[in-house]
Amino acid sequence: MLKSCTYCGKIHDSKYVCNKKMKNSKQITQADKFRATSTWQKKRTEIKKRDLYLCQICIRQLYNTVNKYNTEDLGVHHKIPINEDYNKRLDNNNLLTVCGFHHELCENGQIPRDEVQKIINEQEAKIK
Repeated sequence: MLKSCTYCGKIHDSKYVCNKKMKNSKQITQADKFRATSTWQKKRTEIKKRDLYLCQICIRQLYNTVNKYNTEDLGVHHKIPINEDYNKRLDNNNLLTVCGFHHELCENGQIPRDEVQKIINEQEAKIK
């Protein structure tokens, strides 16, 4: 059976795969697969609880903080990224609760890793 191709406009057999069709450029990484696991969901909740469901950069009023007690758009940042050292993906000493704004700054290196580690150490010391 013939059909009109939505990618090149020509007529092809219905089973023909047009070479003009865009290839899916996003590869699913090991980190993407990990983030979908229940293990990560539990660890993420544990870290947020440890950090009292507050962005730890905002509460210290660092890096252009607008709202000191920020509980919005929280995520858990890996100081050492998963793709850099997969074995540290669940280490409490590698995880910190941050808001979306500060998470982006951490990811871009605008908040140095040693500063993130200092805050993580403070949080870990509180629970001991």
